[in-house]
Amino acid sequence: MKPVTVVLAVADPTLNDMLLNSLRAHFRVVLPAGNHEQIRPAILKHRADVVLMDLESFAVHEIVALRQAFPALSVVCVHRLADDALWSAALSAGALDCCHTSDIRGIVMAVNREGRLAQGHAA
Repeated sequence: MKPVTVVLAVADPTLNDMLLNSLRAHFRVVLPAGNHEQIRPAILKHRADVVLMDLESFAVHEIVALRQAFPALSVVCVHRLADDALWSAALSAGALDCCHTSDIRGIVMAVNREGRLAQGHAA
């Protein structure tokens, strides 16, 4: 089976590096796509299964656009500040979950709830 491919849409370079290093312990393929212009090409090129989006860098309407363009794509959002209205909007837009940036376990569990780990391989 194809390993789960995760694309990181995180603009902050420090946060991006931390998430890359942490998620590579759980997924074989984790790729950075830090800005708006790099997300779609990365999804297409690597046949991404999951996009991890930073809610502080990307608007909720971008979740809707990605889900429309790539119906099989799962979106998990990360944040640094608790904001119930933003979480609710992201979930309504099609995100699987909204997790704190330090909650690696929560991110992995969100992907697993979608059945991605059962279909692919976790490292």
